[in-house]
Amino acid sequence: MIKVILVDDYRHTREWCARVLRESGRYEVVASFSNASNAALACLRNPVDLVVMDVCTEDGASGLTNAEKIKKIHPETRIVIMTSMPECSFQKRARAVGCESFWYKDMGEVEFLDILDRTMMGESVYPEMAPTVRVGNADSGEFTERELEIIRELVLGKAYQEIAVDMNLSVNTVKEHIKHIYAKTGYTKSLQVVVDAVGHKLILPEF
Repeated sequence: MIKVILVDDYRHTREWCARVLRESGRYEVVASFSNASNAALACLRNPVDLVVMDVCTEDGASGLTNAEKIKKIHPETRIVIMTSMPECSFQKRARAVGCESFWYKDMGEVEFLDILDRTMMGESVYPEMAPTVRVGNADSGEFTERELEIIRELVLGKAYQEIAVDMNLSVNTVKEHIKHIYAKTGYTKSLQVVVDAVGHKLILPEF
């Protein structure tokens, strides 16, 4: 049996995942947590084959941060990150810390098990794209990667000069990118962009 730790701050989701895994006959859930930090500690003490972990967990603990901790000590442990959030950076960050696969919760039971099975057979399974949301008149998929980075900087409260330094750009280039963001969204103030991006969970800087 493949030994699994489940991590999700919603009990209903943990119970659903546990049932699907149990009924498959291939997986054994050895522990279930609402907080990713507690799960990482348990995994470091008693390694398992697979960790299935949400990004946003109880008390603000990040599944991605704790996945990185697990991978540093037990790189052989396979990790599937899951989320219901459309945050644009989650997939890229999951890859960067070494998570094998990624699952959006709006996918069904069959897809869930398929991703876990393929992960345990050595595949890395990631969706082609994140779910899209609207920011003003724009679909989130319309923004370039650089524009999304600038929106994130605006969400963090950075001034144009600070953004320029952070991103190694000129202030004029930053202003040009923001002009394009305004053109796409139909907004005229950065606060409008920030409120929409955060409100629709396109940017979640705390995780």
